[in-house]
Amino acid sequence: MAAPKRGRSASAQSKPGRSLALILIAIVALTGGMFLSGNTTPRLGIDLAGGTSITLKAKADQGSAINKANMDTAVDIMNRRVNGLGVSEAEVQTQGTDNIIVNIPRGTNSKEAQQQVGTTAKLYFRPVLASEPSGGSTQSPSPSASPSGSSSPNPSTSPSSSASSKQKASSSSTASPTASATSQGRAVTDALKAGSTPSPSTSASGSSKPSATPSASSSAATTAAKLQAQYAALDCSKPAERAKVGGAAKPGEPTIACGQIRKVWYKYVLGPAAVDGTEVKKAQAVFDTQGASGWQVQMTFSNSGAKKFADITGQLAKNQSPQNEFGIVLDGEVVSSPFVQQAITGGQAEISGSFTQQDAQSLANMLSYGALPLSFQEQSVTTVTAALGGEQLHAGLLAGAIGLALVVLYLVVYYRGLSLVAMASLLVSAILTYVIMSLLGPAIGFALNLPAVCGAIVAIGITADSFIVYFERIRDEIREGRSLRPAVERAWPRARRTILVSDFVSFLAAAVLFIVTVGKVQGFAFTLGLTTVLDVVVVFLFTKPLMTLLARRKFFASGHKWSGLDPKSLGAKPPLRRTRRPAGPAAGSVDPKEA
Repeated sequence: MAAPKRGRSASAQSKPGRSLALILIAIVALTGGMFLSGNTTPRLGIDLAGGTSITLKAKADQGSAINKANMDTAVDIMNRRVNGLGVSEAEVQTQGTDNIIVNIPRGTNSKEAQQQVGTTAKLYFRPVLASEPSGGSTQSPSPSASPSGSSSPNPSTSPSSSASSKQKASSSSTASPTASATSQGRAVTDALKAGSTPSPSTSASGSSKPSATPSASSSAATTAAKLQAQYAALDCSKPAERAKVGGAAKPGEPTIACGQIRKVWYKYVLGPAAVDGTEVKKAQAVFDTQGASGWQVQMTFSNSGAKKFADITGQLAKNQSPQNEFGIVLDGEVVSSPFVQQAITGGQAEISGSFTQQDAQSLANMLSYGALPLSFQEQSVTTVTAALGGEQLHAGLLAGAIGLALVVLYLVVYYRGLSLVAMASLLVSAILTYVIMSLLGPAIGFALNLPAVCGAIVAIGITADSFIVYFERIRDEIREGRSLRPAVERAWPRARRTILVSDFVSFLAAAVLFIVTVGKVQGFAFTLGLTTVLDVVVVFLFTKPLMTLLARRKFFASGHKWSGLDPKSLGAKPPLRRTRRPAGPAAGSVDPKEA
């Protein structure tokens, strides 16, 4: 029964070249992918390559207090926003009681991250009371799209039935939102006096409005006159004037705002907010493959938001242009102003109109991750140099080289010929680690920082430890009197169990550290876990097959004194031989003296 088992074992071990060929193919494939992708070096973190550091100061102007809970919520949202842009290894942390520091590594879209990280993303849907081009433009394109889910008989509507804006305008017989100054001013004044709603007889939510008292009418007239004067003097083509409007308006009050459509700035008079952006349950950027809308942002409203949106669109559909439009206002700026021909039900809507992919994804990203509980003022934006990190990296690499040299020296002195196997295995492990880190940069945004470098240096000892465990098991078998080839095979099962248990403990520690920590410590944990997995791969697919091949070579099989497997140096026992015992009576009948 034992003979077939030995035969199967010999057959399984007679082709170690298969394992070596497999790992060689993997190295070639990964290296080829690295060069084809153009990412031949690992992406460095902010402490090694430099980057952008943004300091934000919290302001309690949204009705929320500056406390630890709100600051932690803001840090979490900023982290998700930055990671949503593909930026990894970004550091978002509080400093003191009201400051947040955001560090973004170089090589990422730091400009876009800077624009999004502190943005409150306050989104409102406001009825448009008046609009016209600003900054010297003399012609306004007509709206030419229908709201999402509606099928308008207007021949100039978009065939895709999506909620487009003026940004997708085309020639149409529909009335232009631009009117004469007299009619425009009258429309604004009448709407504001009527309670700042799109219809003189109804509110934005569709409820009837009671008659205003004389004092309320007087206040409305004053507000209307003031707003009309601001609207008339507003020039949205000037950045200084755009910065002064829209942002500070309360949701329940009318306001003036600016919006850029097809590189033309428009100015608007907007009524009170009808729907809040917090009632947008989901937003995503999609490309319209069937129509001409291009990139657009699809929104899904909550139940309450869907009802409000249906009410306001139902009211707007009864009005004339431009008071049949609603302005989608993000942080005080109108990003789109589609007109409505019938109520939009079902809780789904789309924002479209000359969006680039980056613009659509940026808007969807902010809407998906919600508004910050506090508003933030940008205190400083500085560029971090990598000079200090470069010095630390140089010192760390020098320490790693010294440690590696000491390990190699120990292996050469103690294991002699076996040290070649260990050094070849370390080289294979280093190549795999470098190539995979280079590929993970663009794939998942992994950035190599100083703690990650430390993790790679620690991995040298973990990998060398696995080889030592196997070598010592082989030497133990030789001490028992076995030759090298059976010693290599008998030592492997026991060494394998020890290596797997040791690597599992290291990987578990790295996984726990990665989960419970943030920032740079995660880089250490990730690198430690990656190198631990690669250690198992290298030992199983390279070290063990290589030892099987070397056991067939005379230099190692004969126990040469420089092979590291010399039986005399190891104190090996004589080979075990079975001998017959002499017969009892015959042995006892011999006289010692006669012998």
